[in-house]
Amino acid sequence: MQGSEIVAARLGEAIELHERVKSAGGEVVVAAADAIAAALTRDGKLLVFGNGGSAADAQHVAAELVGRFERNRGALAAVALTTDSSVLTSVANDIAFDQIFVRQVEALGRRGDVALGISTSGESANVVMALRAARARGLQTIGLTGHDGGAVGQVVDVHVNVPSGSAARVQEVQRTLLHIICELVEDACAAG
Repeated sequence: MQGSEIVAARLGEAIELHERVKSAGGEVVVAAADAIAAALTRDGKLLVFGNGGSAADAQHVAAELVGRFERNRGALAAVALTTDSSVLTSVANDIAFDQIFVRQVEALGRRGDVALGISTSGESANVVMALRAARARGLQTIGLTGHDGGAVGQVVDVHVNVPSGSAARVQEVQRTLLHIICELVEDACAAG
């Protein structure tokens, strides 16, 4: 394929996957946003985490909620558990890599908070373990996954799945869904 053919093919794949997710209905996305907004309006917080590109997405969501997404409003309590390199490396080195988010959930999570785990594969062990720890502590849990949802999809209260085996296409649709969640949360919190 030539360069322009690759561009057209990848955009076509992204559009097709967006359409597939759209046709599944938005109820689960609304449920995720409602859970987050409910926690935030009760002085709770959102803990969000993932690995690699999902770590970047976690930081993006926290920034949109603490700062602003599309409107001026009060700051919303969101923490990306992917940003403190000292905590991440000390837990990975002294305990185990699969505990890097668990320990932070144990330290920061309180009943009534929300834990949002992002995993393109649905199989990230450290995300699964953190979501289990969050549920045990009384946090509402949300999983944003790709493929068939994997282990992440099985341990959460609300499962938002992007059904594709292409990590790049999954991440593109996940970013769209995260922006929609931010918009819904911002609207709900500004109204409340």
